[in-house]
Amino acid sequence: MRGVIVKKIGFLSFGHWTPSPQSQTQSAADALLQSIELAVAAEELGADGAYFRVHHFARQLASPFPLLAAVGARTRRIEIGTAVIDMRYENPLYMAEDAGAADLISGGRLQLGISRGSPEQVIDGWRHFGYAPAAGESPSDMARRHTQVFLDLLRGDGFAQPNPRPMFPNPPGLLRLEPHADGLRDRIWWGAGSDATAQWAAKMGMNLQSSTLKDDEGGQPFALQQARQIRAFRAAWVEAGHARAPRVSVSRSIFALVSDADRAYFGRGGAEQDQIGFIDEKTRAIFGRSYAAEPDTLIAQLRADEAIAEADTLLLTVPNQLGVAYNAHVIETILKHIAPALGWR
Repeated sequence: MRGVIVKKIGFLSFGHWTPSPQSQTQSAADALLQSIELAVAAEELGADGAYFRVHHFARQLASPFPLLAAVGARTRRIEIGTAVIDMRYENPLYMAEDAGAADLISGGRLQLGISRGSPEQVIDGWRHFGYAPAAGESPSDMARRHTQVFLDLLRGDGFAQPNPRPMFPNPPGLLRLEPHADGLRDRIWWGAGSDATAQWAAKMGMNLQSSTLKDDEGGQPFALQQARQIRAFRAAWVEAGHARAPRVSVSRSIFALVSDADRAYFGRGGAEQDQIGFIDEKTRAIFGRSYAAEPDTLIAQLRADEAIAEADTLLLTVPNQLGVAYNAHVIETILKHIAPALGWR
């Protein structure tokens, strides 16, 4: 295990909305506007990141770039990202333009998490977006192909032959997509579900996002498997010879019980052990535990989480349907009561 690493701490919202009296997020408009307000509140509290999940065909956040641009326009310091965009659904050229625009609006704060994606709400949903694997490709292969094109575009090299009689004057040489955001290529992350995909991400020069779900590879507790995945990623990064140091994030559901509301929502136990399940017919997966306890107990539990110790960035998954004020409280309790005691700040 590595020594204590000073950590960036952000939140990760799935952006659920439910037209139910029990939910404070009842519509898509609520989910989007409250996501912006939570990012503003998190920045004011001193958090480092506002990250958003992307799910298609679901009552959740789905189109990230308008949201990222809006958050970028309302904030000044906090990192803004995704965890993750499903590359099976993406046109890499259009995505490069959207990502460049959002990054420029935010002043270079975009941290874009991409991946093959998770199990879907519909069957082969990417087909409805106009995409299909090439001959001999799997959907995962298609996602990686889209990713390679996207990464190449972010380098900013010209590739398109200019019209000899253009509407507007062109710079000399082949043309690139605009707007181009310098440095964004180094701020792309891959959400890896296995040791092998983490090593592939390292080879490609992407940072690593590891969530509370991964392939069960060996039967050890989740945190140990995740720590092993992170170490495999870092070893592959060194072997690839990249000049810069990579970043690694893990996500966790962590609740410090410091109020009656905390105890009412999360003080009754449950999800305190790793869970085993199947994300498809062939893939056995392990789901990491949640943490909810009084601060002293929580500090001891988190100190023993080997994967958190390995990471430089911690994303707190938040129950967004409980409203902006409560979720800001959740973030504040971690920053105030937990992070300093663990040497994270």
